Amino acid sequence: MQKTKDKQEIYELSCKYARGLDRLDSKLFRSVFFDDAFCEYGFFNGNPDEFTDFCMNALKEHESNHHMIGNVLIEIKDKEAFGEVYFNAYHKVKNDEGEFEDIIIAGRYIDRYKKRQGQWKFIYRSELVDWSRTQLTKDSYFDSDLSIGCRRGGRQNDPLYDKEKMKKG
Repeated sequence: MQKTKDKQEIYELSCKYARGLDRLDSKLFRSVFFDDAFCEYGFFNGNPDEFTDFCMNALKEHESNHHMIGNVLIEIKDKEAFGEVYFNAYHKVKNDEGEFEDIIIAGRYIDRYKKRQGQWKFIYRSELVDWSRTQLTKDSYFDSDLSIGCRRGGRQNDPLYDKEKMKKG
């Protein structure tokens, strides 16, 4: 039973990581790492504070982002665990010609977690890219009558952050 609870707590670290990126929520994003963690991505290698700043600055110029978590395998050994987390990361960005492009990056996070004072966090996270695709954006849905009245996601203004509004109805 405890192992199931631990695996759920560890899984939620990746969910909070993705939400932090997509909503540009630096506090939430940073909260999943221990202070002495190491982030190894190739294009960035360093501590969680620097990595948080790097990610928030890089993504704030994007029109939108969407990180999806897939297969998650976690091996727990006492107060340490190792994980492989599949992901698809979507980024909508402007190219040099001012047109929007869809960039999809798919791969795996290779993680090490620790449990300290009853709480699991990342002590190591790396990213391995398995494939990617870049193409011009074709948002025909948003140009159609189907999208009339469609509520769109946002960053810090996302409806997720208005818990009081969710109590209505």
